[in-house]
Amino acid sequence: MPIYEYACSACGHKFEALVRSGTQPQCPACQSPELDKLLSVFATTTTQAAPTMPNPCQSCSHANGPGGCGMN
Repeated sequence: MPIYEYACSACGHKFEALVRSGTQPQCPACQSPELDKLLSVFATTTTQAAPTMPNPCQSCSHANGPGGCGMN
């Protein structure tokens, strides 16, 4: 059962509704079935910063030592 965002064409009220298949939602403010489905935007939150990658020239264990990578 997806959650959709709607705007009522009759009164302008914006709301979210959990819609079951085969049902027509109505505006909770005026009970009008004349609704416009809005584009939903989902949000994400992070609690930590993205990890930083090590410097590629000092992260490998190349035989020539740090900074002696054959990729240079």
